[in-house]
Amino acid sequence: MCPEMVTVPPGEFVMGEVEDTERERFEGPRREVHINYSFAVGRYEVTSGEYRQFVAATGHKSAGTGCNVFLVDTVKARPGTSWADPDYGRPIKDNEPVACIRWSDAKSYVSWLAGHTGKKYRLLTEAEWEYAARAGTQGRYVWDASNPGEPCRYANTHDESGAKAAPTLPSEAARCDDGYAGVAPVGSFAPNTFGLYDMIGNVWEWIEDCYQMPYGATPVDGSAQLAIGCDRRGSRGGSWRSDIKRQRPAFRGRDPEALTSQIFGMRVARDL
Repeated sequence: MCPEMVTVPPGEFVMGEVEDTERERFEGPRREVHINYSFAVGRYEVTSGEYRQFVAATGHKSAGTGCNVFLVDTVKARPGTSWADPDYGRPIKDNEPVACIRWSDAKSYVSWLAGHTGKKYRLLTEAEWEYAARAGTQGRYVWDASNPGEPCRYANTHDESGAKAAPTLPSEAARCDDGYAGVAPVGSFAPNTFGLYDMIGNVWEWIEDCYQMPYGATPVDGSAQLAIGCDRRGSRGGSWRSDIKRQRPAFRGRDPEALTSQIFGMRVARDL
């Protein structure tokens, strides 16, 4: 079962943000990015069912002893947890996004998919991801921020039901209820104008780039930033447990490759 793909056309956009950003996660300076090629992006985040096929075919085993899980208002690594059991308190579903995978697991999955199909599957670059997430928009959010119900139309965010489930979690919740206190099946919310679902919310998505802050000599042609030391990799999109202020196309995650978390998954890209 190969991920369903959407062709994203060439285009240009202004990448990044400079106002009201977190001090340790500056999203600027803003710069024009020109992507002069079409590429394919997974319509949905990679699901547990799709990842299970990869594990069954390859015997792939993740390193580490457990996944970081949310325990009311704290996050702790729990032995025995994994992509097959992210500690949701119930069995995972095949149509939910895979979680508790490292950056290296995501790379192994796309390498297997490329070898299995003979097509050039890979992770998205940071510029490609933001371009695909914006889908022609240039605002701070991809929804109408003046309407408090809009986030719950487009994304599985930390919301009112999430706040009830974790009342002491120090994250600001959206002022709406999307019906999910935890992870949601992929495609449960409205797509963006490119036809992509869950670019914001549900699970964070690993990308190819080494993390650099502020943007320095980062490429502006859509390619990945790989010219610096990679002590951290980029991640994008927020999650069902993330502060609503982080549920933006310009917000930049910056995480060790070895991180495993029940709010971290992936999406695939493919060269055309």
